[in-house]
Amino acid sequence: MNLDLISLLSGYDSISLEEMGKVKLMNRTDTKYVVSLPVLAEILQRATEHYWVQEISGERTPLYRTTYMETHDYAMYHAHQSGKKCREKIRVRTYAISGISFLEVKNKNNKGRTKKRRIQVQSKASLVADGGNEFLKQYAWYELDELTYHLENSFNRITLVNKGMTERLTIDLNLSFHNLHTDKDCSLDRLAIVELKRAGKSYSKIADIMKELRVKPSGFSKYCIGTALTSDKVKINRFKRKLRMAEKLMNRKLLFT
Repeated sequence: MNLDLISLLSGYDSISLEEMGKVKLMNRTDTKYVVSLPVLAEILQRATEHYWVQEISGERTPLYRTTYMETHDYAMYHAHQSGKKCREKIRVRTYAISGISFLEVKNKNNKGRTKKRRIQVQSKASLVADGGNEFLKQYAWYELDELTYHLENSFNRITLVNKGMTERLTIDLNLSFHNLHTDKDCSLDRLAIVELKRAGKSYSKIADIMKELRVKPSGFSKYCIGTALTSDKVKINRFKRKLRMAEKLMNRKLLFT
């Protein structure tokens, strides 16, 4: 973790995981931004008085691990690649600091609203025993036997909550990918993905800061970008502009490592 960012976070008052429960926003509007680390440092400096930072067991940048599931013909990836408004992602997310995992279904509708549902599971290998079949039949477009594990990612996450308790901001850093089918790896370790999550379009100080810094919203799916970078079987036309933007922000070519 960049030392300047750690220093900036030390200036924030903290909020506990229990207090965060008041701002779940499982049905919400998301706005994403992609920024370089120097720009992120400026954002954090300007936001200090207006936000709390989530702290868990003394940790303000906890590690997340995610494994995405996909159909044999990449249906969920291709829905995004072809520009469909209604999209779905199915994943298992593990919080490294606690070891707790969830099977999650994330849907976006044609009005840009995101709804996430999840159940706790023991591990990626225990989905059937943990009720994964029933859960997906109720909430997802696909059943468990149609899916395989496809892409892993890991990242550190900073979570900010505004002091009005009306929005949550996640900042993902040190993002890396591993494709379970091609065995290819890639890293986006010199940029940050900032996601503003709020119910409706309530006022947001962060949105104002982004405008001041001339940072425009930019859709950025970690799953799709990771797949585009590590798979040789999918079209990437829709993501080429975002890949070039990522290269520019990191000031290097995106090569497999």
